[in-house]
Amino acid sequence: MMLEPRPLDDRGGVTVFVAICVLALLGIVGLAVDGGGKMRATERADFIATEAARAGGQAIDPAQAVPGKAVTVDPQAAQAAAQAYLNAAGTPGTATVSGDGKTLTVTTRSTYDTKFLAAMGIGTLSVTGHGEANLLHGVITPEGP
Repeated sequence: MMLEPRPLDDRGGVTVFVAICVLALLGIVGLAVDGGGKMRATERADFIATEAARAGGQAIDPAQAVPGKAVTVDPQAAQAAAQAYLNAAGTPGTATVSGDGKTLTVTTRSTYDTKFLAAMGIGTLSVTGHGEANLLHGVITPEGP
C-alpha cells in the first residue's frame, strides 16, 4: 500500500508572524513612551535648575540697592537662595558660584521611573538639569534728566 503525499500544512504560520510583529511593536511603543517620559523629566529638571538660578540671581545686596547706589548680587546669598529653591522644590541638586563671583550654576538630579522598559530590567533612568544666571556686579542705576 502506497501512501499518498499530503499537501503541506501551514496552519499556525501566521500566528508566529503576528506574535513577532506584536512584540516588535510593543518594543517600539515602549521606547517611544519611556523616551518621551525621560525627555519630560529632563525638561522639568532643566526648568527647576533655571528657576533656582533665577532665584539666586535676585539675591541683590539691599545695602547698595535701597539707596539707589548700585544693583549688586551677593554671591553667597545667591547660592543660598538657589539652594533654598531646590529644597522647596524637593529636587536634589547643587548651586555653585564661579571663582570670579559672576556666574551662578545650578545642577539638578532626578530619575524617571520607566513604564515599558521595566519589563526588560530597566526600572529608572537618571536625568540632570542645568541652569545658569549671570550675577550683576556694579551696575549703576541711570541718572534722570
